[in-house]
Amino acid sequence: MTVPSGLVIVDKPAGLTSHDVVARIRRMAGTRRVGHAGTLDPMATGVLVVGVQKATRLLGHLALTEKEYAATIRLGQATDSSDADGQIVSSVTSTSTGAGRAVAELTAAEVTEALAAFTGEIQQVPPGISAIKVAGKRAYQLTREGAPPKLAARTVTVRELVLVAVRPAGDLLDADVKVTCSSGTYIRAIARDVGTALGVGGHLTALRRTRVGPYTEGMARSLADLAADLDVVPLAAAAAAVFPRRDLTADEAAKLAHGGRLPALGSGSGPVAAFDPDGLLVALLTEEAGQARPLAVFLP
Repeated sequence: MTVPSGLVIVDKPAGLTSHDVVARIRRMAGTRRVGHAGTLDPMATGVLVVGVQKATRLLGHLALTEKEYAATIRLGQATDSSDADGQIVSSVTSTSTGAGRAVAELTAAEVTEALAAFTGEIQQVPPGISAIKVAGKRAYQLTREGAPPKLAARTVTVRELVLVAVRPAGDLLDADVKVTCSSGTYIRAIARDVGTALGVGGHLTALRRTRVGPYTEGMARSLADLAADLDVVPLAAAAAAVFPRRDLTADEAAKLAHGGRLPALGSGSGPVAAFDPDGLLVALLTEEAGQARPLAVFLP
């Protein structure tokens, strides 16, 4: 069976790594040319965009699109990974500001105020247990070897961080939030930092990615469904859904297919999807110095 190039929108279940999902899609598609855009931690569920065949060349650009999450932050407890898969490193049942006041008595207004500080363009220190490379090693490897790295803060954008509900969880408090953010944002770090800001500690107990760019959870399919029918979004449709479009003449398409350049049209440096007269995706383009050059070529 020859599987066409395109995207598979997976509803990742809890307990699997993103690499586990890729391995399963490889078996379903009968090809090793499979990759994913934007890693989800094993405990997380939701939209994982997987590229098959030539669509793997899209993934690095798709990974830069905006993402949306539904998350639960448990206030009053911190873990070494900032999520429920880690070991508890601190647990408090009263706040630092109210003598004898239980964490579960924090008000929605207080939590909302804390969340507001992490909205907009912020500096965020990634979790120590993460896949970030430091001197050739993953941060989680160094942490497990007893030499946790000191990671530098990164600039990320949190466009929306909204409190949906607060619920007592014994002596602790669960805060359900909705997050819309840029690529590279760690929701675990938001949970950690909000807990720190409230003086009680915090970690993530649930995370579901509900959107990656234009691909929503309503479009995502379970691995069981995909095993029965591998639903692939065709390459041209996948690119058209994400990037601005440029239609080419036959001569322009032939020139790009061989790595040539075209005059810029003033669309900026962001990727533009270029299509031939038959509607086939020829390349992703970027503009600089008055020229449009290929970032990735998909024909022949």
